[in-house]
Amino acid sequence: MSYTADVLRIDAAFEVNRLAGFVREQAAALHRGGVIVGLSGGIDSAVTAALAVNALGPEKVVGLILPEKESNPISREFAAKHARALGIEHHVRDITATVDAVSPYAQRDAFIQSLVPEYVPGSSFNITLPTDLLEREAFSVYVLQVRLPDGQIRKKRLNMEAFRAITSFANIKIRARMLHLYAEAERRGLVVGGTTNRTEYLLGDFCRYGDGGTDIEPLAHLYKNQVYQIARHLGVIAEILERTPSPDTFSLPVSDQEFFFRIPFERLDHLLYAWEHHVSVEETAAVLGLREDAVKRAFQDFTAKHRASAHLRAMPKDLQ
Repeated sequence: MSYTADVLRIDAAFEVNRLAGFVREQAAALHRGGVIVGLSGGIDSAVTAALAVNALGPEKVVGLILPEKESNPISREFAAKHARALGIEHHVRDITATVDAVSPYAQRDAFIQSLVPEYVPGSSFNITLPTDLLEREAFSVYVLQVRLPDGQIRKKRLNMEAFRAITSFANIKIRARMLHLYAEAERRGLVVGGTTNRTEYLLGDFCRYGDGGTDIEPLAHLYKNQVYQIARHLGVIAEILERTPSPDTFSLPVSDQEFFFRIPFERLDHLLYAWEHHVSVEETAAVLGLREDAVKRAFQDFTAKHRASAHLRAMPKDLQ
């Protein structure tokens, strides 16, 4: 296939039929009576749930909405509305106690306060990267942003040790959701449906034994752009279609672009496809109307992320 601006376009109806067959086959192979999905209020979990309904019917699909005390309230609202639109059984399980039992919020707060002394209970925070990778050369330096109760913003550049400490707590939230999903799945004999798309898989934007620890991954071959095509075909609610993708693991909202990808989604997948399929920098730049230096920076960033996240895609090592 030649590289064009339409390279990501798919036949959504054909793909839905193919994926529905996959879901049915896997449920039967695993001897499970249905599918359970963690509904985040985002596009990927919405599509996985809708695909499961298409494959098995709404009576065999369960949605779990798994907020904790720092989750964006709109996530719960959108997730519940989507579940009602699908006609599936759904439940809200607050995972705050699970998270706090493993890695106390107070312990994390004390660490953030050691970096930003003004941080107090009632403050919110996130972590960001420079988002203008296509416009200029910029190092991948993480910045902690703290919004104080009076609305003021404090920023602190993070070294890798501090970044790992804070994100390890965020990952506990993701793994806690999976604990609750599997507890319900095993009790009821259900398949845990994954929500990781190809964009996330290739670049490592998923959590090992969190959202990366599921029974099936129906979206793992679809770029985010293609997930949206499937979503529109399946009638995912407008609120989710129009929502800016976000990890929803920090108390101060942050987009996926700000936290991880650094490139707008309308450009990201076309660039990633070119990188994965070894399209030249020159051809990619010409097709997308970008400067060659911008494409080079994107390709370098993809290579670095793919290399750094290789362990997430690998099976655990053993002694052969």
